This record gives sequence, structure tokens and C-alpha cells, in this order.
Amino acid sequence: MTNQEIEKNAIRELLATYCFHLDNYRFPEMAALFTEDGTWDTAFGAGTGHAGIVSQCEKISPPGSVRPRRVHLTTNIVIALNGDEAEVESNWSVIQNSPAGPKIGSAGAYRDKVAKIGGRWLFRYRKIDRYIADGQI
Repeated sequence: MTNQEIEKNAIRELLATYCFHLDNYRFPEMAALFTEDGTWDTAFGAGTGHAGIVSQCEKISPPGSVRPRRVHLTTNIVIALNGDEAEVESNWSVIQNSPAGPKIGSAGAYRDKVAKIGGRWLFRYRKIDRYIADGQI
């Protein structure tokens, strides 16, 4: 395996780990996947820095709120490496429970800037574009 393949696989692992933490409401662990000054830019507002990202997560999903179980899926991952930095584009969808059974809750695209710091890939900036949402045409 080439060094480039190793780095791209590590970035894909970052994207997958993000989904597991977010879906399990482990917001501090999800925020730790960002640089100290990283930004999580969502359709519902943005959070910067670990505390700001956790706060933004909790605004969207308040602690103790009852929400349907969900699973984020990330696909079509394109990674442009540039040394210890990369730009990543991908698509995402959220499958969640509903009274009528499983449904696609929303979907869109991620636009990421990631950096390798201390041997570890982290999000510097994650932009979430939401193209498809429940109840919207």
C-alpha cells in the first residue's frame, strides 16, 4: 500500500468515526475529532472549538431529549491530499426510525478541510450542506 493510500484510509476512518460518535450522542468525543480551533458548520448554525462544537450539538439534540435512533452513512468520498492537509468531499444520508418504519430523514454533502496534527487526521472545518430533509420537496 502506498503512503497516499494509507493517508486516505486514515481520513476515511475519521469520517466514519465522526458518524459513530454523532449517532450515539457522544458529542465530546465527536468534537475531539476537530482541531482545537476547528469549526462544525451545520444547517442549524456553527460551533468553533471543542466546547463550541459540543454546545452546537446540544442545541440540535438537547441532552435527555427523546429522538429516533439514527444512522449517518457517508458515501462518494473524494480526497485531495496536499501533504499534511486535505480537502474532502462526500455525500451523506441519515436513516432513522419513524412510526411508519425506517426512513431517510435527511441527506446532503460534506465539504471538509482536514489536517494531520501529531500523526492524527482531524477536521479543521466541516461544512454540512443539507439538500434533502423530511417534509421538504
